Amino acid sequence: MRSDSKNNLNDDDIIRKILDDRLTEYFEVLYKRYYPRVMDKCYSLVKNRNIAEELAEDILCNTYEKLASFKRMSSFSSWLYAITYNYCIDHLRQKNKMHYPSWNRENEIPEIIDDTDESIESISYDNLLLILDLIHPEEKALLLMKYQDNLSIKQISAALRISDDAAKMRLKRARTRVLYLYNKKYMQDH
Repeated sequence: MRSDSKNNLNDDDIIRKILDDRLTEYFEVLYKRYYPRVMDKCYSLVKNRNIAEELAEDILCNTYEKLASFKRMSSFSSWLYAITYNYCIDHLRQKNKMHYPSWNRENEIPEIIDDTDESIESISYDNLLLILDLIHPEEKALLLMKYQDNLSIKQISAALRISDDAAKMRLKRARTRVLYLYNKKYMQDH
């Protein structure tokens, strides 16, 4: 089969060819299709292009090895992005010795009533990017999974290996922290 006809196949067809027909060369299509996006997600979390490239290669190699465990309960891209976030967070935890519960205790935010009219969507994109760099990588990943990749709470909790309730609580805390930091940084002058 010619390469351009391989590229026209959807993810499910490619995965079927890899797993059922044992045509492992088809993984190259998935690799080329997703490497740029995986690399961008890695870079958004680790902020180092060389490390992001290494992580993206590792993630895609691991994805190939885990492909048989893909249950097709979500799209391949959602499954891959969950692996990506998890891998990057594990990398950051090891590198920075940043375990989220202890980091959260050390960086406690004041008790804020949650019925504010403000939402993350009201923050300008540039300011939001600056604020996201101030929060814990796990909180940043939660927000990106929820608002950028539109993953469900169940998918987020599976990616981070936490309960659904813990994912909801951390997501709420992450939103609150972003709003708190935004108000502290940009709204005090007004």
